[in-house]
This record gives sequence, structure tokens and C-alpha cells, in this order.
Amino acid sequence: MNKRNNRFRSKISLILIIMIAVFIAMQLYHPAIAKPAVTAEIKLPANVKAIVKRACYDCHSNETNLRWYDKIAPVYWQVAAHVKDGRDVLNFSDWKKMAPADQKAKLWEVVNQIAAGAMPLKSYEFIHTGAKISDQDLAVLKAYVLSTAPKSKPGDTALVNAASKQLNKLQQGGLCVAALPTALNGITYIPDYKNWQAFSTTDRFDNGTVRIIFGNDVAVKAIKDGHIHPWPIGTIFAKVAWDQIEDKDGEVRTGAFKQVEYMIKDDAKYASTKGWGFARFKTPKMIPYGKTVLFANECINCHKPMKDADFVFTEPIKH
Repeated sequence: MNKRNNRFRSKISLILIIMIAVFIAMQLYHPAIAKPAVTAEIKLPANVKAIVKRACYDCHSNETNLRWYDKIAPVYWQVAAHVKDGRDVLNFSDWKKMAPADQKAKLWEVVNQIAAGAMPLKSYEFIHTGAKISDQDLAVLKAYVLSTAPKSKPGDTALVNAASKQLNKLQQGGLCVAALPTALNGITYIPDYKNWQAFSTTDRFDNGTVRIIFGNDVAVKAIKDGHIHPWPIGTIFAKVAWDQIEDKDGEVRTGAFKQVEYMIKDDAKYASTKGWGFARFKTPKMIPYGKTVLFANECINCHKPMKDADFVFTEPIKH
């Protein structure tokens, strides 16, 4: 019996020694986390800045603050990946390098993702409990972003005139697209979205637009069957944006057309962007968005926090 116990203890000791050796070896691999200079940091009111620094700066700035437990592998590996991905999507230290309209859009995106529970990442919050954003914190962020949005003016003459001018051109055939434009990633404008079923709406208070999301037959069937996590191959969404016009009675209607964005599900064809193909066509002339084929990376980076919802932000409206 003693010999058996001794053999058992020897095995346990050997396993522990191997585990310790592996753990020590893991510490030798530490991918670098760069700390570039802060040259164009975002300027925010003190109360807003405090929330953003506490909850976002570790992954979304050049001022990453590693705690002692962040430096221990394999936790360090995950932190390094979070920082790389986070800076690629949004870097508050490079804020002023963006155009003002892009800055407003990013702020809206930040609040939208926090409200949706996608940010901060739950795996990060679990260890870094100070990064959690309370309902009160979220209210502060919403109030600030709302304060930077364009002020809605009932019966805004400029918006009304823009819509009328666009409608007149359309009626006169001045906005006809001779050939279907194609984005740099090969996705061609799909005019048939106008015949698809609308299943949700969103407002972008940061730029004064209203948006309606349409789905093709595959998307509509998936919604009816409740099979949307993940969405089936062949699903196509079209998110269409117009100026938002408010009349003197507070009624809101669509104004001039701004753009249409597509998401197309094909796991094989769009594997590099998590199974979704993205394209955007701007103005009634349907000008494809993007200067290089890599523009789609911007789109999926924005959608990455919605991984658990198959990278889709807007859930169908429930009746």
C-alpha cells in the first residue's frame, strides 16, 4: 500500500513539475504592446472623460495600463489581442485625426455598443471590474453625445428643400443609374431591396438621419422561423438612410436619400470578415464607398462586439 501511495505521489509531483515548467515557459512569450505617443487625444468634459478613461482607455488608446495580473500569461496574450483589436477599431489617442463627422459617428457607435451590452467586453469586465459602466454612467455618455448632435428644427427649410430638389431630379430622370455600380470587394448594388420587407428601424441622432432595415426572402423566413443566431447563408440586409425631417407638430418623415448599406451572409465567400460581405452606396448616384478593398474591415471591426448575435446590431422588431 505504501509503495502504491508513493508511486501515486511521485506521479502527482511529476505532473506538478511539468505544469510549473510549462507555466514558466509561457511567460517567455510576451507579444509587445506598443505605446505610441499621444498626439491627437479626444477632448471631453471632465465627468465624461473619467468614464471613458476608466472603461475604454486600456484597449482603445495609447495609454494602456497593465496591472500585475495582466502581465501573466496566458492572460497577457488575451490582453494584447484586445489592445490590438481595440486600437484598430477606435483609438482615442488619435481622435483628432478623424473628420468631425466621423468623430460624431464614432461617439454614437460607442454609446450604442455600450447600451447593447457589447462593450466593454464581458471577459474584460470579469477581471477589470472597474471598467463596468453603470446605468448612471451610460446616461452621462448619452447626454453628452446628444449634446453634440445637430439640433432638429421643425420644418427645417434646408432639409425640406434638399428633399424636394432630389425628388424633382428623380422625376425628371436626372438621378437614373446607367449601370449597376459595384463596390471594390465585388458586391454590386441591389436595386430590388425596395421590394423587400422592412423589419426594423434605427435613428442616428449624431447625424440627423432615420434608417430602415430591409431583409430579402431568406432573412424574412429566418425571422419567422426564429433562426437568426446565426443567420442562414443567403441572408441579405439593406439599411437605407434618409435625412430626418420633423414638422411643426413633431411628426417625423424621411427627407433626402443619403445611402444604402448591405450585409450579405456567405461564410465561405466572406470568411475574412466573419462570414458577412459589406457594401455601401452613397447619394442617389450610388457611389461605392471605400478607397481600397480593405474598407470592409472597417465594417466588421464595428460589428465585432456583436459576435454573439452573429455580428448583427439590429434585432427584428417583435410584434
